Amino acid sequence: MLTLIKNAHVFAPQAFGKQDILISHGRIAALAPELNFTLPQLEVIDVEGMNVTPGLIDQHIHIIGAGGKDGFLSMTPEIQASELVACGTTTAVGLLGTDGTAKNIRALYAKVQSLRQEGLSAYMYSGYYGIDTLTITESIQSDMVFVEPVLGFKIAISDIRSSYPTSLELVRKLREVRVGGLLSNKKGIMHVHLGNLPSQMDVLFDLVKTYQFPIEHISPTHVGRTTSLFEQALEFAQLGGSIDITTGASKYIDPHQSVLYALEKGVAIDRLTFSSDGHAGLTPKTATHENHFAKAPFDQNLFEVIQLIKTQLVSPEQAFQLITSNPADNLGLKNKGRIALGLDADLCVFDSEWKLQNVWANGNLVMKEGQPLLPQIFS
Repeated sequence: MLTLIKNAHVFAPQAFGKQDILISHGRIAALAPELNFTLPQLEVIDVEGMNVTPGLIDQHIHIIGAGGKDGFLSMTPEIQASELVACGTTTAVGLLGTDGTAKNIRALYAKVQSLRQEGLSAYMYSGYYGIDTLTITESIQSDMVFVEPVLGFKIAISDIRSSYPTSLELVRKLREVRVGGLLSNKKGIMHVHLGNLPSQMDVLFDLVKTYQFPIEHISPTHVGRTTSLFEQALEFAQLGGSIDITTGASKYIDPHQSVLYALEKGVAIDRLTFSSDGHAGLTPKTATHENHFAKAPFDQNLFEVIQLIKTQLVSPEQAFQLITSNPADNLGLKNKGRIALGLDADLCVFDSEWKLQNVWANGNLVMKEGQPLLPQIFS
């Protein structure tokens, strides 16, 4: 089946104006102001007056749920593919959190493959909060070489639940990431959970300044947790690093306001990303017998981007970078995050008010007129 999308106002995320998009075999086969074909099995869809962006990327989401903060009852559930599609997410990167015991690395891998079988793109990080990195094979390096969905590993710093890793311990793990990436043709990143301890990002600056480790392999998240942490994160971004602002939890102000502040301070927008931390276990504000847990939402990436557009201080093409091309670059996903010839046909179609209408994932229509077409398991 070939699909021709006509009269799309394309943000690729660059503003390309009105374009036609031809999808073939899951990829963008043609992109031009006017495409006219007479081909068998060609489906033509006219989206006159609508905006089309790349499919959205969530680079930090608990796809198998997370361990809770109030015993087993507070563990959060898995996220279904139809739920991701409903908020425009076509690429998800799953991870573990505090809990590397009940929520294990092989279950995470199985969920990644499940989402892929349902038509989405999914990846994962090895590891969890601890220094004893959880892996599928015998090491981070071999995970990256032999397990295709693994993009790097996750660890926590400056958190009471972390292992308080030293810069020397981290640089040795970073060596595994970098060599594993070289051998497997992946970028390789260390994805770093930041807590609220006074040490903040000090160890990460030590990696860059003392050990001279390339900053592009270090990916700190939850940088908008506190005012002082965000100020330090801006310094990291000005050194050339990518900083990740969480939209579903761990925020001292609304995430789109954090972006505006960063831009005001001179940080380039291509240094900033959003991720949801979706289904992370949260402490409920009002715990009752019936409500022992709360889970972070996973639909706030798109919400915050639209809020950013509504301020009229940032253009749609800049705002959508936060959840398309910027995370793709941070993760090293060369076929994602942009609308261009030969790239994966992950597309979101919005009406003029930026309400999501249709979604394509790897060339397949997975949401039509606001309704996901994927089955919602165990609904």
